[in-house]
Amino acid sequence: QVQLVESGGGLVQAGGSLRLSCAVSGNIFSVNAMGWYRQAPGKQRELVASITAGGRLNYADSVKDRFTISRDNAKNTVDLQMNSLKPEDTAVYYCNAARTARTGYQINYWGQGTQVTVSS
Repeated sequence: QVQLVESGGGLVQAGGSLRLSCAVSGNIFSVNAMGWYRQAPGKQRELVASITAGGRLNYADSVKDRFTISRDNAKNTVDLQMNSLKPEDTAVYYCNAARTARTGYQINYWGQGTQVTVSS
């Protein structure tokens, strides 16, 4: 019962910056954690960054010094600021929301994805 809509992707040269935004709606009070994932052609979807309801942050090693995940409770958004972009950052980026059901099973919700392309 959570809807996610990503925006902010595009084409940028290496070294540039982009800011992705994920608008969250629905039963947002049930969400335990939010995150950004990405999937490049021929690769598995991987975690880029996440933030828990308690504010704990986690980053992939490849992005931890360049990307920043944040949330704005007033606007109901989760953003990903991406600086010093590299061609290897090229991928479709997906917003994720997770909650734990009564049984302990984790339920995931996904946005439609937004394309990020970094040229050399």
